[in-house]
Amino acid sequence: MASIKQLKKDINNDIGAIIEEIYLWELSNPDADLSKSEKLIEEAIQAFDELVHKINAVATKENLKKQFKAINEEKKKMIQGLMKKSAAL
Repeated sequence: MASIKQLKKDINNDIGAIIEEIYLWELSNPDADLSKSEKLIEEAIQAFDELVHKINAVATKENLKKQFKAINEEKKKMIQGLMKKSAAL
């Protein structure tokens, strides 16, 4: 991992892309029930907040690499889950 700053950018870009994809789905399906997509957007924003909070909460200098690697793995799992839900719309 290059840096904390890069990890935050990656999280922002990945979750932003998912939210953008959901908005495009909403625009292309104006007659569909948008409650599911709105809930998914809220879930994506909550995932972003959780991940950034975990990054900011790392205070000890011990095992930094291990802690950020765990956060990165959690990010990957969250992104995959959000993408599966987005595809199911």
